[in-house]
Amino acid sequence: MPPKTTKNALAKRKAEQQKLQQQLKRRRLIWFSTVGLLLILIIVVLTIQPKPKPVEFDYAALPVLGQADAPVKIVEFGDYQCPSCKHVNELIKPELVKDYIDQGKVAFYFMNLPFIGSDSFTAALAAQSVYHQSNDAFWKYFDAIFERQGEENNGWASPEFLVNLAKELELPIDYDLLQKDIAEATYQDEVQAQLARGDKLGVDSTPTFFINGIEYAGNLGDYETLKKTIDNELAGE
Repeated sequence: MPPKTTKNALAKRKAEQQKLQQQLKRRRLIWFSTVGLLLILIIVVLTIQPKPKPVEFDYAALPVLGQADAPVKIVEFGDYQCPSCKHVNELIKPELVKDYIDQGKVAFYFMNLPFIGSDSFTAALAAQSVYHQSNDAFWKYFDAIFERQGEENNGWASPEFLVNLAKELELPIDYDLLQKDIAEATYQDEVQAQLARGDKLGVDSTPTFFINGIEYAGNLGDYETLKKTIDNELAGE
């Protein structure tokens, strides 16, 4: 039979081991609880991130399609040589016109981001000249330039082409003034200022939309998602 002192030592050691195991168990529980709480906090923070501050635009200085007092304002940064801009203009913009612009819910604006090449810039100069003569004529001209878009940087947007296009459309403008504005680059500073603004905002592709001053991050070819974003703005969300 083991001595009594030995039994006491064994019992004491067993009690200490049980106590240590309980301490380790509590520590693991606290650690897992802490990690879980931190994960929850991270998820909450990511979920409730504040909405980006809207960018301010001088809307009155831009061509506008629709009513200027519409509750939702969309600014497109585009390039007249950009195939994606042509696609959006021909397939998405008509839907916007039908569903929102003609309803007085959206005002659509355009800013130049002529980064592809010289034809981009020449077309932008011509379009700005038309805009300064007639906002309504601008949009007819705008659509026609995209419709007649040529291969990138092959000289398709020549001054002759751009003036003849305005005449073909029978725009109610001064064609001689249009030709002069293109030749003398009358609106060069204006176009370059828009390009610089886009660069400052980090716009690195066209077309890029800003909806009520917030850059739209969705795919512009997905009209339903774009529509949902606009509807949320109209609902004040």
